Amino acid sequence: MRKIKSHVTGVEQGSLVLFSDFENDGPMWAETGHRKKANKITFSERFLSAPSVHVSLSMWDMDQKTNMRADVTAQKITDAGFTILFQTWGDTRVARVRADWMAIGPLHDEMDWQVD
Repeated sequence: MRKIKSHVTGVEQGSLVLFSDFENDGPMWAETGHRKKANKITFSERFLSAPSVHVSLSMWDMDQKTNMRADVTAQKITDAGFTILFQTWGDTRVARVRADWMAIGPLHDEMDWQVD
């Protein structure tokens, strides 16, 4: 359980097509074995500390002739942003993927006192 001590809580969300490899025979579509794609997300405003981040697949387009394997995670979470990491392996053929994300954390309030 995370307790947020700030009385100002920020919620930011977004949606991003991580790749569309079927258009150009990219590695997720044309290759096999372990493959990964990282996408950097920058928040519109810095949080006071690293927020809690949730990432999920909101669209996946995969070849039905192979096993569907996918792993999507939020990594390198800081007060300024994070990285969405998508991974697949084996013979899975991924045409394209979209991920939705949400970050929740404390924000600075202009009414907060700054003591040096």
